[in-house]
Amino acid sequence: MNDAIRHVTIRGRVQGVGYRAFVEDEATARDLEGWVRNRRDGSVEALFTGPAAVVTDMIAACRRGPSSARVDAVQDEAAGPDLLNLRRAGDRFSVLPTI
Repeated sequence: MNDAIRHVTIRGRVQGVGYRAFVEDEATARDLEGWVRNRRDGSVEALFTGPAAVVTDMIAACRRGPSSARVDAVQDEAAGPDLLNLRRAGDRFSVLPTI
């Protein structure tokens, strides 16, 4: 299996519209590991790890977002496994506090 770890930043109207819950639901449905959080600059940041094709599909879902969101840009870059340590203990996928 070819696993990928991708760090994603989503910009647009992505806070206060259920975007983090959307990401958590979509990632959980795809059995991905990682986390999502709001940033004070108004963006949403996420980390996804799992089979490369599934991660790519998850990032495509982030580009769409929930119906109440407006996604203007998605920055996607490779990440190291150390970023997974930000998850809450015992979680496969966590919603983290805003930074």
